[in-house]
Amino acid sequence: MTKLLILLVLSVVPITAQAQYEGIWEGYDGELTHVTKQLIELAEATPAEKFAWRPAPGVLSTSEVYMHIAGANFWLLSTTGLKEPEVTNDMEKTVTTKADVIDWLKKSLEAVKTARAGLKPGDLERKVKIGSKVVPADGVYLRIIIHNNEHMGQLIAYARMNGIVPPWSLPAPK
Repeated sequence: MTKLLILLVLSVVPITAQAQYEGIWEGYDGELTHVTKQLIELAEATPAEKFAWRPAPGVLSTSEVYMHIAGANFWLLSTTGLKEPEVTNDMEKTVTTKADVIDWLKKSLEAVKTARAGLKPGDLERKVKIGSKVVPADGVYLRIIIHNNEHMGQLIAYARMNGIVPPWSLPAPK
């Protein structure tokens, strides 16, 4: 009986909810599409004045988390041999307006998508140096997507603490 009830509950998920799963289970490119969409949607849904919000002193603000993601995306790509744009270590502190932060976030996510799309057979197995380690480039790309998702969770918590509902969690329009 329990299995039947679970099956019934799972079968009534509205078709409109399927859009929130776009890209999931579709490999690296699908997962990158998914986290990109969610990061940008959440940033755009966050009021500009909340970009300076931080949960406690000494903890990254909302804008700093987004800029940390963008900077890490560019830096990690640079370890694979791609030229990163002019980024500086202090950008987390100096790029703070909503428009500028979203612009950098979009540029970094597009750079990851473009770099990944341009790979040729064997490129993911190519060894690259990151820190004191030599690893396959595939490991760097995996770290990028994991890092983006890790901070997505942080940003969802920030949003919820500020009464912001992530757009993909809103009820479907009737």
